[in-house]
Order: sequence, then structure tokens, then C-alpha cells
Amino acid sequence: MMTETPVPRLITKLAVPTIISMLVTGLYNMADTYFVAQVPGKGTLATAAVGIVFPMMAVIQALGFMFGHGSGNFIARMLGAEKKKEASEMASTGFAMALLFGLLVLTLGQIFLRPMTEFLASSDVTEETMELTMQYARIILMGAPFMMCQFVINNQLRFQGSAMYAMVGLVAGAIINVGLDPLLILGFDMGVTGAAIATISGQFISFFILYAGSRRGENIRLHIKDVHINGYYIKQVLNGGFPSLIRQGMAAIATILLNRAAGEYGQEAAIAGMSIVTRVLMMLASAMIGFGQGYQPVCSFNYGAGRKDRVRQGFWFCLRWGTVFLLVISTVCIIFAPQIISLFRDDPDVVAVGSAALRYQAATLPLLATSVMINMMLQSIGKGVKASVTASARNGLFFIPAILILPLWLELTGVEMAQAVADVCAVCLAIPMAASELRRMK
Repeated sequence: MMTETPVPRLITKLAVPTIISMLVTGLYNMADTYFVAQVPGKGTLATAAVGIVFPMMAVIQALGFMFGHGSGNFIARMLGAEKKKEASEMASTGFAMALLFGLLVLTLGQIFLRPMTEFLASSDVTEETMELTMQYARIILMGAPFMMCQFVINNQLRFQGSAMYAMVGLVAGAIINVGLDPLLILGFDMGVTGAAIATISGQFISFFILYAGSRRGENIRLHIKDVHINGYYIKQVLNGGFPSLIRQGMAAIATILLNRAAGEYGQEAAIAGMSIVTRVLMMLASAMIGFGQGYQPVCSFNYGAGRKDRVRQGFWFCLRWGTVFLLVISTVCIIFAPQIISLFRDDPDVVAVGSAALRYQAATLPLLATSVMINMMLQSIGKGVKASVTASARNGLFFIPAILILPLWLELTGVEMAQAVADVCAVCLAIPMAASELRRMK
């Protein structure tokens, strides 16, 4: 299937369930943001609290993606080279490493909860917002091991070509999350505590369904006897997964700096507005990333099998259609920005900040297709250094200077447009790195 099926058909087949999976991942955060905003009298503060905790969740996801992509890329290359033993050992080892890190994050997070939330929040937020933030973070941390491990199994299944199993697991968890949110947040008047319980409940369900799916069909089984946490497998996980850690980790750092800058220049209303924009754009970007992840197993498998012509063909197919998709989405966001923000929060100050930021970011959104596809290709063919650089560009190398410098000149407007500036710079860096590898594959 991987080496003979026409590339456009193969990528589409793998990408559709993967896009759904990524959209579902975004729903976890989007649902919490929407429903806590409806809490009477505390909607803006609760939205700000969920936004402040978002970087912590992004770090947990980043670690899960690192172990998932690192082990999954290696598994796909080994299966392409017909080395089943190494693939089986990597599957169990990647899972075990994620579980250990998840338990470590859970433990340290509970011990240092207050200092961590103070670091994540702006010094300008009120004590009431800080208390809501701690309530939400305390429960979210309980799900850290399950969140990490579900991303590992999800990506391992996807790299084996079982994207449908991967999708079903995440969708089931999202349904639980979205179903419990209104019941717990509004029905039982639990506020952010209900939002956190709904989120981790969805993660528990996803984990158990994905684990069951990994034991069906021809998928590689996870066995404790195959766990080998040694230098070789750690190196392979880092080589294939570090770009994902950088990409997601930089997003977390970027959100922390964004929240701090927004709080300094607009307090809770600005944090809430930027938080909504971050969730909306992440939802849209997740569809693009899902498309790229549908390409990744095709890329890794065919690169390992020596079919570099199919690697190039898949890259151009994804780049072309990804750009078209984002152009359409960008137009909608620019035209209907106030209406989109108002769906979450009808506070005029929140809508004003969110609408301006959404329009700035939507203007450069089509460039994301180029950045994502270049990063996915470099990561999948084992070019770890180049992939790490391109992964860190958008939310790190360029966004961090932008969010630190632009507000000094433009104040809140600088906060709103920082991501758009970073997107332009990131594409300019990524294109030459991809061009050299594509020439070598001719």
C-alpha cells in the first residue's frame, strides 16, 4: 500500500482521519474555553484562567508528540526496511518513556503548583483569577500521564497506517469532553473545576480505546519485554521527535509571553481575547498539521524503501492543496472576525482585542502550509537538526523577539500582530532548507 498506491489517494486516505484527530485535539481546549466563558459573573476571569493554563497543557502535549513522533517515525522507517524486531522494541520503549515522563510531570506539577501558575500568569491578574487558574491546573495535571501516552499510541498507530484506529480513540474522548463540559460547568455550577474534570475524563477514555486499538489487526503490540530504554532508542526518539517537542514547546513559551504581554497592556480582557484567538487559530492550524501528518508515514516509509520520487510527489501535493485550504479559511476569518470572537465571549473589550488579532493572524495564515509541510518532510526523512530549526522558527526564533519588541512601540497592537510578523519570517527561513533536500532527492 505505501509504495504502490498513487500518492494523492494514499495521502488523502491517511490524512482524513488524521485531520479529524487533530481537530478533535483542538476541541479539548476549545470546548473548555467556550463553556467557561458562559459562567455568570466570572466568564472573562474563567476564560483568562483557562488561557493561562493552556501553555502547561501544550508542554504535556509536546512531550507526548515527541515520544509519539520520535517512535512513530522510526517504526515506519523500520517497517519500510522490513525490520520488524526494531519496530516492535521502539513501540514499547516509546510508550514506556512517555509514561515515566507523564508521572514526573504530574508529581512536580502538584508540588510546585503555586509558583508554576504565577510564572504562567501576568503579574497584573487578580488573585481571583489566580485561584481559578490553580483550580483548573491542579486537575489537568492528574491527566498528564494519560494525555502523553494517548498521543504516543495515536502516532504509532498512524505511522503504521492505522489512522482510522487513531481517529476513533481521539474522537471518543472528545465526545466525552464536550458532553461533560456543559453538564459540569453550567449544570452542576462547577466552573473551571468542571471544565478540568471533563477534559481529563475525555483523555482517560481516549487512552483506553487507543490502547485497545493497538492490539487489533496487524498493529504492533506493546509488551514490557520489548522495553529497552537505552542510548540507541533514546537517540532515535530524540532525532525523530525533538522537532515536535520544539514545535509544541515553543508554542507553549509563546503563549506564556503572549499572556504576559496581553495582561500588561489590557489585563484580563486582553488575555481572554488573545486566548480565544489562540484556540481558534490552533483549531485551524491543527487541520493543516493533520494533513501533514497524513503525509508523514508516506514520507518515512517511502524514504526508508528508497522511493524518493514518491516523497517529493507527496510534498508538492500537500503544499498545493494546503495553501488553497488556508486561503479560503483566511478569507472567512478576516471578514467575520468579530462574529467568531463573539461566539465565545460577548464582552466588548474582549471582542475588540480578539477581532484585531484574528485579522492580523489570518492575513498570514496561508503561509502556514509551507512552514508545516517543510517541517513534516524534514522530520520524516530523519533530518533532525533542520527539522528542529524550522519547528522552532514560527513560535520561537521569530515570535519571541516579536512579542518582546513590538509592544514596546505599538503597545496592545504590537501584541495583536506579533504572530503574523513571525509567520512571514518563518517561511523565509524554511524554504531554503527544504530546497536543498528536495534537490538531493531528484
